[in-house]
Amino acid sequence: MIIQTGMRTDIPAFYSEWFMNRIKEGYVLVRNPYNPLQVTKYSLSPEVVDLLVFCTKNPAPMLKHMDKLQSYGQYWFVTITPYGTEIEPNVPDKKTVMEDFKKLSNIVGIDSIGWRYDPILIDQTHTVEWHIQEFEKMAANLSGYTHTCVISFIDIYQKVARNFSEAKAVTISDRIRIGKEFIRIAEKYNMVIRPCAEGNELAAYGADCSGCMTVDTYEKALHTHLDVPKQKMNQRNGTCACLLGVDIGAYDTCGHLCRYCYANVNSALVRENMKRHDPKSPFLLGGSMPGDIIHEAKQISWIDGQMTLDLFS
Repeated sequence: MIIQTGMRTDIPAFYSEWFMNRIKEGYVLVRNPYNPLQVTKYSLSPEVVDLLVFCTKNPAPMLKHMDKLQSYGQYWFVTITPYGTEIEPNVPDKKTVMEDFKKLSNIVGIDSIGWRYDPILIDQTHTVEWHIQEFEKMAANLSGYTHTCVISFIDIYQKVARNFSEAKAVTISDRIRIGKEFIRIAEKYNMVIRPCAEGNELAAYGADCSGCMTVDTYEKALHTHLDVPKQKMNQRNGTCACLLGVDIGAYDTCGHLCRYCYANVNSALVRENMKRHDPKSPFLLGGSMPGDIIHEAKQISWIDGQMTLDLFS
């Protein structure tokens, strides 16, 4: 099975000590975000966890722990955009993150890491031309360290509208123009553009619109075949074919405080929640509560031992 760490928060950036404690203890407890007294216990044994998926804007705190994760398959999505602190207040310097991306790629391998340039937003400062110029600089820097660049355009969710009121949806003409140029540039640097939950509008120009967190992506990272239960596939609004896996994070805990974030209600709640974090707790946020109902997840490996490793070479 697959353990996802990054759909709700950035565990590598802010909670690496906690995560490694969970690896050492061999399990994690996760609250249902919509029913807090419903708790699921997941084993983190490599016998049942085929792949750990990380989504982060700052992999640096995890680099010193990588030798302790050698028993696990891994896939890393590292988001690196050229925005400044006016959009991403607490994200480290992008040049530093790109260097850490390269270090990480050298550890896990080029098939186990993808660059995310998202979300793409357009305003008077961050114009179409600006994005194209900045994307080429970054693609040149990361060339040879990944084959994948995932892109998406900003979605004006309710939380985004509240925390980033001036943000506007990107027009179809701008999406096409950016997409075509990004595809051209990516090809130049031996990368493939994978739009995230954007439908098929860029497929005609050479984008791979099959999804970003797909079975194929993970099989290439593992160099083996996965026998994935059909019910595990996720379809978000009919635009996503990704295998999202089980997420062990918690909403309203990401300290980057990016203005476009859909996972945080507001910065005050995030700061309060981060004070409740205990690196020794089996929960990312807080501890046990009266009335908790703990359900132990049924977990099995999805690796099909019949397949040979050289299938994906």
